[in-house]
Amino acid sequence: MPAFPRRLAPEVRRSLDNFPVVALTGPRQCGKTTLARSLLDGHDNALYLDLERPSDLRKLADPEWFLSSQKDKLVCIDEIQRHPDLFPVLRSLVDEWGTPGHFLVLGSASRDLLRQSSESLAGRIVYKRLTPFLPNELPPDSPIETFLNRGGFPRSLLAADEAASLEWRESFITTSLERDLRQWAGFSGATMSRLWRMLAHHNGQTINLSELAAALGVSAPSVRHYIDLLASTYMLEVVPPYHSNLGKRLVKSPRFYVADSGLTHALLGIRNFPEAMGHPGLGAVWEQCVLATLIGNFPDAGIAFYRTAQQAEIDFVVTVRGIVFAVECKASLSPVLSRGNHNAIADIAPVRTFVVTPGKEAWPLAPDIHCVSLQQLVEGMTELTACRTVPNSA
Repeated sequence: MPAFPRRLAPEVRRSLDNFPVVALTGPRQCGKTTLARSLLDGHDNALYLDLERPSDLRKLADPEWFLSSQKDKLVCIDEIQRHPDLFPVLRSLVDEWGTPGHFLVLGSASRDLLRQSSESLAGRIVYKRLTPFLPNELPPDSPIETFLNRGGFPRSLLAADEAASLEWRESFITTSLERDLRQWAGFSGATMSRLWRMLAHHNGQTINLSELAAALGVSAPSVRHYIDLLASTYMLEVVPPYHSNLGKRLVKSPRFYVADSGLTHALLGIRNFPEAMGHPGLGAVWEQCVLATLIGNFPDAGIAFYRTAQQAEIDFVVTVRGIVFAVECKASLSPVLSRGNHNAIADIAPVRTFVVTPGKEAWPLAPDIHCVSLQQLVEGMTELTACRTVPNSA
């Protein structure tokens, strides 16, 4: 299986030079352990502990005693969310040692969820989110169609063929989503499967949770709990509506996206890209791909969607360092902006509007409206946020 460098690796190395604890979060099977092991391989003295391995758990029967003996090592602790009781021990040790680069902890829960358990490490820990592979992490000649169909999870994207990729995704859905998460949510396997597939069918849409609950025969709070759980484990992205003082009647409910295009295709029964081309959900899957690219490359950005009662609409309003961009996703090589798109751009007044297509060419559609590829989207936003002076809000 070929290996591609992860864009996050240099950031994690720099953080280890400055913080005693670095937390690497992300969904299961996205490559956290592989990235961590590559960092440990380049370290003179390192130790890897997996909290799902009984032998490693036994070493931590007295965690303070064991970890205090590893002062001169970089210690990686995988699946840290299973034992949040370790965080106070880490705090005690790093305060005693007073130097950076002691612990790299990996977790399949979100930064917000882990933060609740690691509050004692405030000022001593930095969080880095690893996503599945992003399109701009792959070689330039990689077909975007393959990425759209397989998604970014390494074992799916880098599988030998489409059949092997689909087999991995179906297994992942069964084990990680319908079994592991079911234990936490308290739903039956059949209900969990139906809910997850209903979310895939409503990919990129606002959802009435009461109607969804009625269709499943469960309570609305139960559905809300499960959706919160999916979001906290990076299986679902919740995009809020854009709010500003525009004096417009705005849609108030969030949009939901399954976190990976390959998982969406597996849930919808789409086996290959030709089948995806004929599916009504292709546009939402392309939005999903663009959203993943934005999240992975601009982790601190504010991302929302814009839609008014008058049908003015933009897929994503992205705010980076106070700079506002409009991002419209078009699953076409000949994109055309609607009147609603133009009205939304006029309402939002972004620094630049990017119309993102599956192609490789870039061209201007109008002043400050540019048609771009995913790679060019990242490059354009990076350049504008690096060179533009952000006004003082004081």
